[in-house]
Amino acid sequence: MLRPNTVRQKLAAGEDVYGLFCSIPAPALVEMIGCAGYDFVILDSEHALVDPQQLENLVRAAEVTGLTPFVRVPEADPGAVLRALDAGAMGVVIPHVRGRRDVDEAIRAGRYAPQGMRSLNGGRGPGYGLIDPVEYLASANAEIMVIPLIEDAEGVDGIDEILAGGGVDMVLPGPGDLSQSYGVPWQTRDPKVQEAVRRVQAACVEHGVPFAAMCRTPEKHQEWRGAGVRAFVLGEERDLAARALRDHLDGLRRA
Repeated sequence: MLRPNTVRQKLAAGEDVYGLFCSIPAPALVEMIGCAGYDFVILDSEHALVDPQQLENLVRAAEVTGLTPFVRVPEADPGAVLRALDAGAMGVVIPHVRGRRDVDEAIRAGRYAPQGMRSLNGGRGPGYGLIDPVEYLASANAEIMVIPLIEDAEGVDGIDEILAGGGVDMVLPGPGDLSQSYGVPWQTRDPKVQEAVRRVQAACVEHGVPFAAMCRTPEKHQEWRGAGVRAFVLGEERDLAARALRDHLDGLRRA
């Protein structure tokens, strides 16, 4: 059932929020992320094989621990936006946003009239009838977030137009795909990639839109926090788990 979006509330209050990408469709992992104290999780339905029933159970696992569930949907798939929100997601991450048209299409699919034209439905969102349907429409529009993922040079160049039209609740950079777009695949520390990310963050400041920095080290966290950033994505659960497993084995071998 729709509930207040604590990530939105914390950002509005100037508080820090922390999240992870989650690509393994296992509810227990989502619960672990919530129990670890993260504020939000980005459930991946773009690169991961997740069916609608799995996605709904992943969202339920997030709700159990007070974790705010967002879903990264496949590129240019309005139906995936609808399915994610009907499953109970509190926001959708839209990949490869290159221009304002991409945002407008996401808003049309993800918000009810008069902001958009999300298809009307019952089910989990209004609590199977516990919330008055008219009240639910207004509440859903107020709580659910539309989050563009900027991961192309075209999106960086068009970031002011993307943000100027309104309706964007937070912005994520995609350094991996940005590196490929700038001709230096996986060289995310390349100056061209770093400058692109800074351009996106500066535009977010200018337009008053929260920017979520990708941080994997304490140094980068402090750097972005010093720049006024309050939302942080600390990587992906697969990378963290794989690294922990290797470190555990290597530590025992060295001992």
